[in-house]
Amino acid sequence: MAKSIRIKAPEIPVPQTLAEAEDVLGRIGQLQRQVQVLEAQMNESLAEIKGAHEALAAPLVEGIEKDFMALQAWAEANRSTLLARDRKSTRVATGELGWRRTPPAVRITKLAAVVAALKKLGLGRYVRVKEEVDKEAIRREPEPVESIKGISITQQEEFWVKPFESQIERARSSKVHDGAVNQEHAL
Repeated sequence: MAKSIRIKAPEIPVPQTLAEAEDVLGRIGQLQRQVQVLEAQMNESLAEIKGAHEALAAPLVEGIEKDFMALQAWAEANRSTLLARDRKSTRVATGELGWRRTPPAVRITKLAAVVAALKKLGLGRYVRVKEEVDKEAIRREPEPVESIKGISITQQEEFWVKPFESQIERARSSKVHDGAVNQEHAL
């Protein structure tokens, strides 16, 4: 028999009145706003750092690309002397260079027409049919599947809080549809 282990929950002050509960909810909102400010500052710092390093790396990347194209042109012109027999690569004093084949890739355009042509030619083995349970349909109409083993429908009740906060209007745009103007407020 397995032993049950009890972990003592940390003691936290639980509000005793509506006023105390409102204070706790207000404090949650205040702390959430502080976290949002910190996240915004972090993202701003990361964007600045990334931009600065990308700017520093840009001429280096451009140099790599130019040198790669120059080396490829030279290697193509000298391929027969660089590769012995059936070799696909060679070592030089500062590294290796060579050629390789990519794995075969199948590209399909006009999917419906290709599927129809494969079926018409008796090549249905190249058509994949994916069967899966329609969970949305079960949620809409659960009664017929209640007795089927392996299907269970669960629902939980969760506690949630949403501290009040005011928002500043940031953008306003007008869209014209068929001569009518719709006002949209984006936050």
